[in-house]
Amino acid sequence: MARPLRIDVPGGWYAVCARGTERRIVFCDERHCEHFLELLEEIAERFAVGVHAYVLMGNHYHLIVRTPHANLSQAMQWLNVSYSAWFNAKQGRVGHVFQGRFGSRLIDGEGSWLLQASVYLHLNPVRVSDLGLGKSQNRAEAKGSCRPTREETAKRLRILKSHCWSSYPAYAGYSPAPAWLTTRSLLARAGGKARYREDIEAHVTRGEAPEEYSTVRDRLLIGSNAFVEAMKKKVGKVTTEQPERSILRELIPIERILETVESEKGEKWADFQDRYGDWGKGLVLYLARKRGGYTLRELGDWLEGVNYKTVSKQIQRFEQKLDDDRSLARKARRCLRQLSTVET
Repeated sequence: MARPLRIDVPGGWYAVCARGTERRIVFCDERHCEHFLELLEEIAERFAVGVHAYVLMGNHYHLIVRTPHANLSQAMQWLNVSYSAWFNAKQGRVGHVFQGRFGSRLIDGEGSWLLQASVYLHLNPVRVSDLGLGKSQNRAEAKGSCRPTREETAKRLRILKSHCWSSYPAYAGYSPAPAWLTTRSLLARAGGKARYREDIEAHVTRGEAPEEYSTVRDRLLIGSNAFVEAMKKKVGKVTTEQPERSILRELIPIERILETVESEKGEKWADFQDRYGDWGKGLVLYLARKRGGYTLRELGDWLEGVNYKTVSKQIQRFEQKLDDDRSLARKARRCLRQLSTVET
């Protein structure tokens, strides 16, 4: 039997899901969830994958990710293998943890498709029969055949807000977002945190799935007809998985990043790397994360013994400067264009 088709494209948006083998529990307690989130942070660093939404649900997980370097297969394989090895060691077991290979759907980044996918993901904690939102119950409620009681609605909202192993609290403004979670793109589409929260919680009270997405979520490609046709042409007549490409060939080496920044500044790295407050060093680290896929620890080692937390703070300060300094933002954009045609 042919393996499921993978469509790895630069800048692609994906809905990803993996379930426990035989639907067994894969997140047994808080430490399991915490470790999985640590691994999510690692794929954001190691593979330069943008993690935009997540939910952990006992026997499965859902993600929305973006892959500037067309490396979804490598990143997800690393994530599942790493978690499986840790899980088996903790549980004293052997064998597969996840059921088969992860599932992925390429989503149209334009229009409302991506936003609907995130709503569907974030509703997972309450879309269960015990809360009156199983599949058949949900359809009946959406048609007006039945209505939730005030107590049922309150319980749904309470569970939705308190499910801490989800990115929804960060999107809704109930808790701060971790540094590795990217919320800006989806919130911009939603019109901000308040609008996003209102939309999600309205779905809970009226018993509806995101209208269009719920009817197409099992497809390999999700989006407009134009998007689907464009992706079909891109893939061609391939019926098996695309050949894997080495992540080392996808990411940009630090030497090229240095050359790009040196050209932009008109100075050599050795002349400004230790200069207090110089934006050049921040730009190098920023680009190394954006285009190089280097982890914070790798950058700390490259800087000869700098703690990874210090590197993280330096990058965060630089990103804050980008919001306030238009000239610096233009310099960063020029460097990004030189290093890659893919914008994140």
